[in-house]
Amino acid sequence: MSADSGRAVGVWSARYVWVTVGAIALIFLAATQALAVTTVMPVVSDDLDGAALFAVAFAGTLATSVIGMVGAGAWCDRAGVLGPLTTAVALFVAGLVIAGCATSMDMLVIGRLIQGLGTGGQTVALYVVVARVYPAALHGRVFAAFSAAWVIPSLIGPALAGAVAEYLHWRWVFLGVAALTVVAYVLVVARLHGVGLAPVEPARDPFASRLACAVVVAIGALVLSLAGESGPWAWAVVAASVVVIAAAVRPLLPPRTLRAAAGLPSVVLMRGLIAASLFAAEIYVPYLLIDDYDFSPTWAGAGLTAAAVAWAAASDVQGRFGDRIGSRRIALLGVTMLATATATAGLTALWHLHPAVVITGWLLAGAGMGLMYPRLTVLTLGYSTPQNQGFNSAGLSISENVAAAISIAFMGLVFTALATTDAGFPTVFAIATVLALVALVPGLRLGPAGGGRGGADRAP
Repeated sequence: MSADSGRAVGVWSARYVWVTVGAIALIFLAATQALAVTTVMPVVSDDLDGAALFAVAFAGTLATSVIGMVGAGAWCDRAGVLGPLTTAVALFVAGLVIAGCATSMDMLVIGRLIQGLGTGGQTVALYVVVARVYPAALHGRVFAAFSAAWVIPSLIGPALAGAVAEYLHWRWVFLGVAALTVVAYVLVVARLHGVGLAPVEPARDPFASRLACAVVVAIGALVLSLAGESGPWAWAVVAASVVVIAAAVRPLLPPRTLRAAAGLPSVVLMRGLIAASLFAAEIYVPYLLIDDYDFSPTWAGAGLTAAAVAWAAASDVQGRFGDRIGSRRIALLGVTMLATATATAGLTALWHLHPAVVITGWLLAGAGMGLMYPRLTVLTLGYSTPQNQGFNSAGLSISENVAAAISIAFMGLVFTALATTDAGFPTVFAIATVLALVALVPGLRLGPAGGGRGGADRAP
């Protein structure tokens, strides 16, 4: 079952179906858990008397995921995929079990930190599975399916988690996903066991220094997420954290990423910029609907549902016609949609337009991201060799997580500083629009899907 052997049939053919089902199930369960925790964490915090650690329970998972990404990526480049995938899933499940059995908020945070290691490693390992199992012609279809795996959780995840917490117990939000993750893992491993998925020439790059950099990045991201608690020193904490993160993250990204060099560096940089734009802005869409338009939390969250569906639909279009449309055209279309959506949200807040304007406009954000996200993953694999698929896949996810963390922290401080005025919402959406437009710089330097394979953009 080699990515280079056989004719491109289909991701649901007998040859690939169980790997496809298992991989999508792992993505689906991770998405369900991420969305569900957002719903039940207030209940958890109240039950465990852990209000002081509420933010850390979220930030810790994001921070440690960077370590998991680097570790899994380096492991994949040196050996097969089963080892890192198994370890990542084990950490993910162990973190869920610890959190589900927690008797204190401290214990729950420890579980979330371990879960983050598994989440980051699992994502990278699954990307490498795609690279080494499926033909290149099917990569777009697989990643479109991964994007679609987020849709159902976004539709039912929060409501289902609320029902579980209300009628069973919040612990089952963690323990139930843990049990199902084991089943999904078995589906993947049953088909991968015994298949030669190691690179022909394993990478020999230094691992310890990269892992040390990942730890520094994780600590910086965690401190950054807590900057708002620093009072008058908040901006100084943000500035210092950003400098530390920028210095430590460079060895974890493809060379010349921060300079938007053509090819793989621009792919990775663009992923970070669009993630920084969307994920930071998306937090304030339901906030705007609740604060200015008196929506209930349920209806405010439902306002984002259509965008999730648009994301999945656009991902399918990219999977089917991405090569025909072309990478640069996808970047132009996607950035235009994302910038239009964030600008529309800002104008809605500024001019107090009807809430249907921001809800409808946010459809464009989902569609734009659906075009760009899977395409950038396909390009990353296209620019990679078996010796650096893990490094490059990790770099893509690290760029996304770190950029989003910096953007969320920065916008949070700006919004807080403008809390007594009417400029808060328009300003954060304006920042998101600028970030989206800046993404055009690397977006126009992407290159074709497979044109860079084995080229100069190999990991250092």
